[in-house]
Amino acid sequence: MTRRTLAVLTTLAALAAGSSTAFAQTAGLTFDKAAYVTCREAHIMPPDARIALSVFLANHAAQRRGVTIPDGAQGAQLASLVRGGCTLSPDAYLFTVIDRAIVAESSRLPKR
Repeated sequence: MTRRTLAVLTTLAALAAGSSTAFAQTAGLTFDKAAYVTCREAHIMPPDARIALSVFLANHAAQRRGVTIPDGAQGAQLASLVRGGCTLSPDAYLFTVIDRAIVAESSRLPKR
């Protein structure tokens, strides 16, 4: 693993210990660090850290695309698309997989 990946994993492990938005901002979880985590690297993270990273990236991508990520069936559909994308291409960046899932479902997602 690269030094950058280790730094992101350490930050996300700390985030999993106390997951609040304010803590995430002070712990140094920035888009610049999170955007370069691959699906393979995310898969080896603890579940809480992986979820926190995925939600962080999904909210960033949704804001960029002008949509919101709903709870329920639509959110589960996005999660299934991300899971499938990461299964097909484990070396892809997690942000890219999430962003493409949002683009694929954007016509069905609520607008901001």
